Amino acid sequence: MSTFTTTQEATNVEGQPIKLTVAYDDKVHKESKYAAYLPVYDNTTKFPPTEPFEFTDRGHNADPAKPNLLKKDDPAVKTSKLTPRVGTEITGLQLSRLTDAQKDELALLIAERGVVIFRDQDFKDIGPDAQKELGKYFGRLHVHPVGAHVKDHIEFHSIYLGKDNLYRLGRSQTKLTTTGYHSDVSYEHQPPGITILTLLQVPETGGDTGWTSQAAAYDRLSEPLKQFLEGLKAEHSGFPQAENAAKDGHFVRREPVKSYHPIVRVHPVTKQKVLFVNPGFTKRILGLKQEESDAILKLLFKHIRQSQDIQVRVRWDDRTVALWDNRVTAHTAISDYDVSDEGEGLRQGFRITTLAEKPVGVNGLESHWD
Repeated sequence: MSTFTTTQEATNVEGQPIKLTVAYDDKVHKESKYAAYLPVYDNTTKFPPTEPFEFTDRGHNADPAKPNLLKKDDPAVKTSKLTPRVGTEITGLQLSRLTDAQKDELALLIAERGVVIFRDQDFKDIGPDAQKELGKYFGRLHVHPVGAHVKDHIEFHSIYLGKDNLYRLGRSQTKLTTTGYHSDVSYEHQPPGITILTLLQVPETGGDTGWTSQAAAYDRLSEPLKQFLEGLKAEHSGFPQAENAAKDGHFVRREPVKSYHPIVRVHPVTKQKVLFVNPGFTKRILGLKQEESDAILKLLFKHIRQSQDIQVRVRWDDRTVALWDNRVTAHTAISDYDVSDEGEGLRQGFRITTLAEKPVGVNGLESHWD
């Protein structure tokens, strides 16, 4: 896809020289207050494999009643369910000013509801260091192995689609739809927990995000199928993503990995059983013949994509922040807007993703890798 790029000599945060690809046109953004968050690619710095680490979910510390976060005695704080099974919206609270007790309760709420939407936020204006600090509270920050990032802040995954950079439309142009449900980088050995996404500029209409509750998806399955799947693992692979990025001329900063995760995962805090497969990264079911694996994954992927009664679709504005739990949801961008000169506008934001525990399934079934 057409993208404006230039290559610069720069330095990384350690002061080492790097080659930096700038993937936008300054002329398009000369009036933008948030040009510093536009996509770039460090084409030099390599990262080692992610090492195992101890993780304790902040939700363990939370009061289940959430009195600090929900503040039922404060009329300025309003909380509403977006749908019965997935999604909660909060107004009247600033993420940037939450106490530790409120953040612990938020972690639990995100696990319970899948995604929590905060409106009328100042988060985009508090600066990268404060933004990263909020992310770090929930877990170790993930560095995307191939994606665009923010200059000097490689932990920020830059989200951008505009007339000077159409890369995010990518291979969706060869398909009937631009939607692609996934759980962020689920191929990691310790895949993500909470992701924080904020948009800095939004089109006049369109550009929503959709989420599916993987907890509700599991609940809808028949009992025999649940029991069958609970003893199985599936391969989640980062190799196709890395190979496609390399073909497109992008630098692979960490070598791809595969992980074999339980198909039914148990959330460490809520103890709910969750379907943990997604069309983006899940490739096959271990122990089954190819035709058997393909048929079952096709059924599960169709269930995830098409079950609108366990989904939520959220409309953005430039003061909205979404936080979701990748362990209990799959999500997709909805690129239904025109970014041409006469189109509806561009979509710009950044994503902070935190890593969580090694997945554990029913009866202690654990992930493994080669």
